[in-house]
Amino acid sequence: MATRVRPSNKRCAVIGGSGFLGRHLVEKLVERGYTVSVFDIRQCYEMPGVTFHQGDLCDLQALLLALKGTSLVFHCASPSPASDDRRLFEKVNIQGTKTVIQACIEVGIQKLVLTSSASVVFEGTDIKNGSEDLPYAKKPIDYYTMTKIEQEKLVLEACDPKKGLLTVAIRPHGIFGPRDPQLVPILVDTARRGKMKFIIGDGTNMVDFTFVENVVHGHILAAEHLRTDSPICGKPYHITNDEPIRFWGFMSEVLMGLGYAAPRYHLPYTLVYALAILLWLLSVVLSPLTSFKPTFTPMRVALAGTHHYYSCARAKEDMGYKPLVSLKEGIKRTVESYPHLRKNA
Repeated sequence: MATRVRPSNKRCAVIGGSGFLGRHLVEKLVERGYTVSVFDIRQCYEMPGVTFHQGDLCDLQALLLALKGTSLVFHCASPSPASDDRRLFEKVNIQGTKTVIQACIEVGIQKLVLTSSASVVFEGTDIKNGSEDLPYAKKPIDYYTMTKIEQEKLVLEACDPKKGLLTVAIRPHGIFGPRDPQLVPILVDTARRGKMKFIIGDGTNMVDFTFVENVVHGHILAAEHLRTDSPICGKPYHITNDEPIRFWGFMSEVLMGLGYAAPRYHLPYTLVYALAILLWLLSVVLSPLTSFKPTFTPMRVALAGTHHYYSCARAKEDMGYKPLVSLKEGIKRTVESYPHLRKNA
């Protein structure tokens, strides 16, 4: 058993605090007067009031050291969905989360806030204003979603007020913002290679994109409302900008804001989706011989061509959630933060 240290209400740990969301969360926590312990496989910045612990998520002893003296843990660590690495997803999202829960129990952590994903209910078909009452996807269409479902179940089932551990899961969707290493850089790289000319489907599908500051706000609200008598204990909550937008409209705004042309030509959704499945099957067959990874996966095509937006009604009612930054302002701030990615930069 780990030696217990009297926890401070203003001392917390952020697991995955060197990542995109994690770093924004750490910065906001420090701004609010918290002393933060960051646990990550890498350290990529320094900040007053922040202690870094570098280690593997499955290393219990390393986690125990990082969590000592804290009462609140944010678990944001997860590989990028784009990696499509089943073993890595299982190690981090499932085995790593089991280790996190064990460490929380041994240290005596009072609150555990998980960064989950709205995609845990997504099967590639339309979701319009979906609530948290939707069932988990029975046939998830990528390994990331499959493991995030198991991760969320582990954390919510660990909620036990009698034993002193309270848990909650935050389900953001389409996170974007300054320092995002995925969405904007990949979008620009694709445009520079002349491959952002096509719209998958008719282009009318509405989706959620969520500015990172609003996701951080949702996490902190959840932590502050997580008490024994709170209705949020052991439950998941959607956190979005609450402003559904056409998927290709959002992409076009970002591209044009950086000086690139918006996509114009339409491709039939069913044709592209069928092609994505064939390419995925081919990659599986060839996996022993080559590292071939298709650009278009079934999940990416589904996200680009279907409706998927979610209701924040429960977060508004139980936590008083309200987006702090509008979608228009979020896009503006994001575009302005990437001057080096502008056309002809």
